[in-house]
Amino acid sequence: MNYLSTLTRLRPQAAFLVLACSAQLAHADDGDAINPDRPNVANSSQVVGDGRVQLEIGANWDRERNDELRVRTLSTPALLRIGLGETTELRVETDGRSIEHEVDRATGVRTTAAGWNATSIGFKWRFADGEGSRPALGLIGSAALPSGSSALRVKGVLPQLVLAAEWDLPQDWSLAVSPGAGADVDDDGARYRYGILAASLGKKFTERVQGFLEVAAPQIASASHGGNQLQVDAGVSWLLNRNCQVDAMVVRGLNSRTPDLGLAFGLSVRR
Repeated sequence: MNYLSTLTRLRPQAAFLVLACSAQLAHADDGDAINPDRPNVANSSQVVGDGRVQLEIGANWDRERNDELRVRTLSTPALLRIGLGETTELRVETDGRSIEHEVDRATGVRTTAAGWNATSIGFKWRFADGEGSRPALGLIGSAALPSGSSALRVKGVLPQLVLAAEWDLPQDWSLAVSPGAGADVDDDGARYRYGILAASLGKKFTERVQGFLEVAAPQIASASHGGNQLQVDAGVSWLLNRNCQVDAMVVRGLNSRTPDLGLAFGLSVRR
């Protein structure tokens, strides 16, 4: 299986979402604009709202190179958010289909592995509104379930808890900080704990276009469990209407334990 065949299979779903966005152009409501959690690591404290449903999908590509291997990975993340009230939402999330191409740099041997990633279920609770120097605060809890293809299947239930803090700054700037912690299983089957920390500086350029610059550590762990992953990323989002947004992001790894280059493109729709 290759990247082209996977993208071909995704075309009907992507076409449906584009049509959904187009239809909303004539029927956008007067409420707050959509505020997706994708594509960066730091999350928004906002929830989708009572009775609302929001779908965030994307295509992520990354490249990792060292003295022995060159690895390219394509994944198709998706997040479904369902409003249970004005301050709480249900979340169902997965990295979707992953395809990994690996090249042995010494021998030139190429291998390809593909499979479905595990699904997580969780919640977001917005428990404080920002005012002045006080941030808006949300709490995101999730648990990855024993699901997915055999090679990617999660071993046991793996919890994660993240705090989302946001400040509105002068001149349409904003700051989001997301510390967190979780559990995972390494290649040897050993369970371990890790930390998360991300800080994202955002700028609203127009009513429809905004950008961000972020420094993030998606994993803070001991060397025996994969070590620290560090990255810097930048992206832009374009609001097609109040219920539909597209985004793009470029990622640069800052150490040998992080893919050296990544690209992400996404679409978010709310109703």
